[in-house]
Amino acid sequence: MSQRYSIFSVLKAALGENKSWKPVWREPEPQPDYDVIIVGGGGHGLATAYYLSRYHDVGRIAVVEKGWLGSGNIGRNTTIVRSNYLLPGNIPFYEWSMKLWEGLEQELNYNAMVSQRGVLNLYHNDGQRDAYARRGNAMRLHGVDAELLDRDQVRKFVPLLDFDNARFPIQGGLIQRRGGTVRHDAVAWGYARAADARGVDLIQNCEVTGIRVEGGVVRGVETSRGFIGAKKIGLAAAGNSSRVAAMAGLRLPLESHVLQAFVSEGLKPLVDTVITFGAGHFYISQSDKGGLVFGGDIDRYNSYAQRGNLPTIEDVAECGIAMMPALGRLRVLRHWGGIMDMTMDGSPIIDKTPVDGLYLNAGWCYGGFKATPASGWCFAHTIARDEPHEASAAYRLDRFATGHLLDENGGGAQPNLH
Repeated sequence: MSQRYSIFSVLKAALGENKSWKPVWREPEPQPDYDVIIVGGGGHGLATAYYLSRYHDVGRIAVVEKGWLGSGNIGRNTTIVRSNYLLPGNIPFYEWSMKLWEGLEQELNYNAMVSQRGVLNLYHNDGQRDAYARRGNAMRLHGVDAELLDRDQVRKFVPLLDFDNARFPIQGGLIQRRGGTVRHDAVAWGYARAADARGVDLIQNCEVTGIRVEGGVVRGVETSRGFIGAKKIGLAAAGNSSRVAAMAGLRLPLESHVLQAFVSEGLKPLVDTVITFGAGHFYISQSDKGGLVFGGDIDRYNSYAQRGNLPTIEDVAECGIAMMPALGRLRVLRHWGGIMDMTMDGSPIIDKTPVDGLYLNAGWCYGGFKATPASGWCFAHTIARDEPHEASAAYRLDRFATGHLLDENGGGAQPNLH
């Protein structure tokens, strides 16, 4: 059982020269078989394992990860959380995720640095204003907070924006004040620690090389550390979902693209909210270390590389400076890339697959990090009960065959539609 964090445990450890801290989680050897194996040790996989062990009657659970825990997209994003969606299939899910974020630190007894500083989406013309008014009304009809701000209200909130830009004058914005940012690494560590405390085996450096299927039923996974049997397998491999699913003979309606993110040198407080540029795909916030964290579009070709390219860097820089000219004086310290598993309609998949005992969590496009708690909650429910959770009922795998698509603002696999 891991130590419980509190002000008293911190003081006690400090008085003992910090020698009393225990490892945050175990390093177990793989067992011959498990009731459930989760493939993927990122945010979604770790959250699924935690909720399976915490809220469902599931015995032996393992998470297998080819690298180290949190080495994928959970550590390669811009840390934004929000539930400002438009479509009925998406709003309940992301609002449930927002509510889970609000109680996550108490749930896990871990400081995930949840900061509800607000998410502001700018609009630049009458058409965008009407679209944001519609989105805000849809949110409010579902009980989600939303406010439509005019130009003067936005200027008072974020005065450094270029309101009189000749091409993209800022006319106002839609704000969700409950949105904000969360420390991405801490989310992985918090879920990992909590899952381990409940007996989940977290097996790092264990790459899945095959999925054994006999008579249409899964039997386990072939790994770089040998075969591990399982009654049920949940795939939460993000940008590598297509690769892993192919091991079971499945072809998924996904494309993999790189999404770049950037961080600047540290500054004094400059941006105290999350801002998105309505005239281009650009979003920015400021971390607690002072660096500005920002990103833009996916790279416009398929790739499994966790690095970006110069044309996208240029595009992101142009959008940022058009929105806030002061950014032109900054130095970018580093940038990185995550592999996005883009569905054709821009919305995710949480469902059973045609292979008995095999379950899929994939297709998160731009929305993977903000969905982490609800994704784990709903995926755990689907695995344990063999039926979808009501919040993720629209995320069926077969919707691409039946025509029940969730086209949320053209956010699918075609960059030219973004």
